[in-house]
Amino acid sequence: MENTREIVLESLLELEKEDVFSNVLIRQVLRKYDYLPPKEKAFIKRVTEGTVERQIELDYITGQFSNVPVPKMKPLIRAVIRMSVYQLFYMDGVPDSAVCNEAVRLVQKRHFQPLKGFVNGVLRNIARNKEKIVWPDPEKDWLKAVSVRYSMPVFLVKLWERDYGRGQTEKMCQALLEIKPVSVRISEALSAEEQEELVQEWKNRGILCERHPFLSYAWNCRNLEGLDRLPGFSEGFVTVQDVSSMLVTECAGVRTGDFVLDVCAAPGGKSLHAACKLWGGGLVEARDISEEKVALIRENVSRMKAENVRVKVWDASVSDPEMEEKADVLYLDLPCSGLGILGKKRDIKYHVTKESLEDLVRLQRRIMETCFRYVKPGGVILYSTCTVHRAENEEQVRWMCKNFPLIPEDLNPYLPECLQCSEAESGMLQLMPGVHDCDGFFLARMRRNT
Repeated sequence: MENTREIVLESLLELEKEDVFSNVLIRQVLRKYDYLPPKEKAFIKRVTEGTVERQIELDYITGQFSNVPVPKMKPLIRAVIRMSVYQLFYMDGVPDSAVCNEAVRLVQKRHFQPLKGFVNGVLRNIARNKEKIVWPDPEKDWLKAVSVRYSMPVFLVKLWERDYGRGQTEKMCQALLEIKPVSVRISEALSAEEQEELVQEWKNRGILCERHPFLSYAWNCRNLEGLDRLPGFSEGFVTVQDVSSMLVTECAGVRTGDFVLDVCAAPGGKSLHAACKLWGGGLVEARDISEEKVALIRENVSRMKAENVRVKVWDASVSDPEMEEKADVLYLDLPCSGLGILGKKRDIKYHVTKESLEDLVRLQRRIMETCFRYVKPGGVILYSTCTVHRAENEEQVRWMCKNFPLIPEDLNPYLPECLQCSEAESGMLQLMPGVHDCDGFFLARMRRNT
C-alpha cells in the first residue's frame, strides 16, 4: 500500500531540483497514482500544493523553534518539516500527534535516524505553541509582514507596491492564495439548449458549476475528479481555459474568413477559440517553439476536432518572410513572468528576479519586432500576457506603438459591460487578482495602419 506522505515528500524533493514546475509535477504524480482512492489523491495534491505555496510562512514559523536555520537543513529534513508544519496549521482533520509521528517515521525510513529527535522536537514544540508565534508587525515592517502572511517574496511585494500601491498589493497576494474553481469553455458550436443540457449533466454528477459573469459560454466548476471524466470533454465540446484568456478572442473580433496567426500558442486554447469563431471558414495557424509544446496543441486540436487549425513548430523570435502581411489577426500571447497565475503555478514566485524580468522584457521585444510584420495593413494585433507587471504590459504596448505602425484601439465594444472602463478605451486592460473573477491577465488591441 502506498504511503501518501511519502509520495508528497518525493514530490517536494523533486521540486527542489527546479527541473519541473509544481503544477506539472503534481499532474504527473496524480496520473501515476490514479489507482489510489480519491481521498488519498486529494491529500497528496493539497499537501504538496499547500507546502509549496506557503513555503515562506512555513519557514518563518519553523525558524522560531529550530536552532538550525531552515536553509542549512538537509533537503529531506527541510521537506519533511515543511510538509508537517503545513498540516499542523492548515489540515484540521489531521491530529497534531499523527503529523509528528508520521514525520518521524518518514525520517527513520529514509535512514536519518540521528535526526528523528530533532524533527520530533521542532514539530511538537510548534504544535504546542501555535498561538504564541510572533508575526512581523506591519506597522514596523510592512514588506516583511505581507511577505510572511501571504508567502510572497519581498521582491514581488515591493514591485507591486511600486506599481499598484499597498492596498491593491495585499488584495492580490490574498487572492492568489485562494482556492479557485476550474474555468472551462463550452464550444459555441453547441446550441444554447445543448450547452444547458451538458451543464445539467455535470450537476447530476455532483459537479458544482456556475456560469461566469463575463461570458455566457464560460463556466466555473468545483468538485471535479478529473477532466477526462467531465461529460463533453473527450467529445471535444469542452476545454479548460481561464475566462481572461477567452477575452483575447472576443477582443480580437475574429470573423468568418479571417486568417489568424497565433505565434506562441501552446497548449492551444486561444487558437481553438479563434477556430470556433470562424464558424468553419478561414484558418488558424498555431505555432510554438518545440515539438513538445506543439504536441500539446495537436492533442487539443484532435480532441476538439478543429479542422481549420494547422499546427507548426516555429520559434517566434526567428523571422518567417513567407508570413509577412498574411494575417488578418495576429495573437501575441508572449512568454511572460506568469505573475497573474501564481495561484496555479505556485512555485513561479520563488524563481522571479530583477534579471529574469529584464530578460523577459527583452525577449518580448525581440518577438514583437519579428512578428508585427505578419499582420496585414489594416489587420489587428492582440497582445496578451498572464502577468501583472507594467514593464511587460502597458510599457510594452507603448513601446510597440512608438516603434511600429500600430494604433491602439478601444476594447470596450468587445468587453462585457462589467469590464468596460476608461483604461480599456485606451486599448489596454489589466485584469487583477482580488478585483476581477479570473487570473491576473493583460490584453491590448492594436491595428496596423501601413
